[in-house]
Amino acid sequence: MCTVTFIPRRKGYCLGMNRDEKRTRVKGLPPRMQNLSGRSVLYPSEPKGGTWIAVNDKGISFALINWYSVPARAFGNVVSRGVIIPAICSGESTEMADARLAELPLERINPFRLIGVFPGSHEILEWRWDLKELTSSHKRWRAQQWISSGFDERAAQKTRSEAFRQALTQQSAATLNWLRRLHGSHSPQMGPLSICMHRDDAATVSYTELFFCNGRSIMRYGCGTACSISDMVIKPLGCE
Repeated sequence: MCTVTFIPRRKGYCLGMNRDEKRTRVKGLPPRMQNLSGRSVLYPSEPKGGTWIAVNDKGISFALINWYSVPARAFGNVVSRGVIIPAICSGESTEMADARLAELPLERINPFRLIGVFPGSHEILEWRWDLKELTSSHKRWRAQQWISSGFDERAAQKTRSEAFRQALTQQSAATLNWLRRLHGSHSPQMGPLSICMHRDDAATVSYTELFFCNGRSIMRYGCGTACSISDMVIKPLGCE
């Protein structure tokens, strides 16, 4: 249950992500610098260490969403999807990400969609795992969204995509303030299908924003529903 928005900029890009979870789930921790395989990586995390979004010192970022449209689920000793990004985010290329994904015990990981943004080559790659096959596809370097919902994924994709299309016609489109307003949006009404999601048992629990420009990344993180966040933790990351 998440929404990821990518916006290209003249010398970089910005990425916004709403994380939607059960209200009873333990709160995530704000972004912290990590050293993984000799590379600096910045990401918020679960208390046990997993994450849903990260950026490394090359400006390469990854965002992970659940794939609810696939009903199959892993059995036995299930591995959390939160391990995926820490395992691959120190890589420098799509080929390295491919290789590290192949090393994971995918048969014990539930279905997911993984978005990778590679600014040096202007590549966006989406991986999909359905418990049978890991596939990947290249996306154009243009404004776009990825949406998941455990409530009604097809309806959420339709509703949020329409809100996104309408927002792109605004004069302020693609600015950071515009991105924050979009992720706090309740269009056409507050509920399980709006970008800022509200249900009795679940809601948007955090908003993460990544801005990369001229070799430098800034990650902003706010805990709570995206419509109510007033203060965000700000973490910079110098890139190579």
